[in-house]
Amino acid sequence: MSEQSKDATELAWSAVPVVTRAGSEDTGTGQSGGCVRVSGVSPQHTPATRIWFGRVSNEPGYRSLPHHHGEAETGGYVLKGTGRIWYGENYAQWIEMNEGDFVFVPPFMPHVEGNMSTTEELVWLTCRTPDNIVVNLPEVDDASLEGYRRA
Repeated sequence: MSEQSKDATELAWSAVPVVTRAGSEDTGTGQSGGCVRVSGVSPQHTPATRIWFGRVSNEPGYRSLPHHHGEAETGGYVLKGTGRIWYGENYAQWIEMNEGDFVFVPPFMPHVEGNMSTTEELVWLTCRTPDNIVVNLPEVDDASLEGYRRA
């Protein structure tokens, strides 16, 4: 076994799991408009150094500001509701997601996340590496986002 492998194994044996209890999630994370992010696992409040994992929600009819996540790769899972991600030139392209769907958003991709329901909350789990990078971009008019309507 290499010295590096031995060091990693010793570190793993000395580490302990960290639980973030419901209601004590970290809220000091990047936000974008009506998209609310809370962290369950992140460098801000756990020993994690290369991952951000949290809950993202949009109230009925709300959407994020245009933004991207810098170098971070993003994976999401829709727990509740129907969401849409607009992307591409003038945010003219979109994908829709329903409960049980997973989504991958590449690094540096400008996009807008929205709740397609005007009566139900949209909730998803999101994971990013290395951290929850949120770079807000200039706002766009609601009318430019095909199918979007506010509550």
